[in-house]
Amino acid sequence: MSCFEFKGGIGTSSRVVLNQYTIGTLVMTNFGKRNDFLLNGTAVGKELQEFMPKSRVPEGSIIIVIGTDAPLLSHQLGRVAKRAALGLGKIGSKAYHGSGEISLAFSTANRLKRGDVTDIQCLNMLNDQFLNDIFEAAIESVEEAILNAIFKATTLSGRNGNVLYEIPIEKTLQILGLK
Repeated sequence: MSCFEFKGGIGTSSRVVLNQYTIGTLVMTNFGKRNDFLLNGTAVGKELQEFMPKSRVPEGSIIIVIGTDAPLLSHQLGRVAKRAALGLGKIGSKAYHGSGEISLAFSTANRLKRGDVTDIQCLNMLNDQFLNDIFEAAIESVEEAILNAIFKATTLSGRNGNVLYEIPIEKTLQILGLK
């Protein structure tokens, strides 16, 4: 798995929202061109041109799963899942033709008993006026989960001399002016 032509893989992140609900994100990264990679709005990918993989496939895919214990219904969860694209955009993803961006969201809040044949079910639902906090947490946690996938990955040597290099953290910090 690669991410902006560095070693990628699985990343996670979470946020607590409205002092009671958790938004958790899991990503599987395998996408991105190095030149597109952004960190805090800085085009770090353009500065990190060493350690390029031998074979380059900018398309690819990312799978994003956002889970929450907030009482959201399916139409609200669909809106949360759409916000994943904003988190992707913050790090420079362009969603190129041929790439696959899959995002879904689920809630564990409303549980129905298996085999219950009651004709009417009562569900809890968060008031839409409070969704902005959920959206913001989803966007932030998608971005952070992708960054965790990149920054926690280590160089991997594969067959036929193929190598996916880990991101050079020290140089990245220098580019950002943090070292």
